[in-house]
Amino acid sequence: MTTLVCTSGSNVGTRTPPYPSFSSYMKARQPVLLRTARSLTANPSDAEDLLQTALTKTYVAWERIEDHRALDGYVRRALLNTRTSQWRKRKVDEFVCDELPEPEGVPAGDPAEQQALHDAMWRAIMKLPARQRAMVVLRYYEDLSEAQTAEVLGVSVGTVKSAVSRALGKLREDPELEPVR
Repeated sequence: MTTLVCTSGSNVGTRTPPYPSFSSYMKARQPVLLRTARSLTANPSDAEDLLQTALTKTYVAWERIEDHRALDGYVRRALLNTRTSQWRKRKVDEFVCDELPEPEGVPAGDPAEQQALHDAMWRAIMKLPARQRAMVVLRYYEDLSEAQTAEVLGVSVGTVKSAVSRALGKLREDPELEPVR
């Protein structure tokens, strides 16, 4: 598309801008500029934000822009520069893939061995006195805090700490759990 520009010498000193104010320019050109912004982004909301930022930059520079006939070019350049800056600053945290990668870690053990260990752990816990057993179960199997365990059992937090410490010591010394160590 070709834009005709008058270069006559008689209009040089008495040039009147086609848009007397920023608001009249924005109202007249916003739909066209929004289409340009949408072509730069995938999301319509991001396009609106991008246009808003570019128009803000244009408003700040409104008095410095000498040729108001070239405002569209100025705003388009502001759109492109802003979008480029956003693209450079973005941080990629997620990647789309067809297949989730398998975690490389400790291979799953033999289910029979895991069940044997589970049974041995429960036998060792059942050997503990009832109060210590209750505290160990609440702390480690029910995942309660020391304060929550103390509240459930009606004892102080210090009592929970000392009883759990003694119970764990007994579990460490249990001969059935020797293969785990």
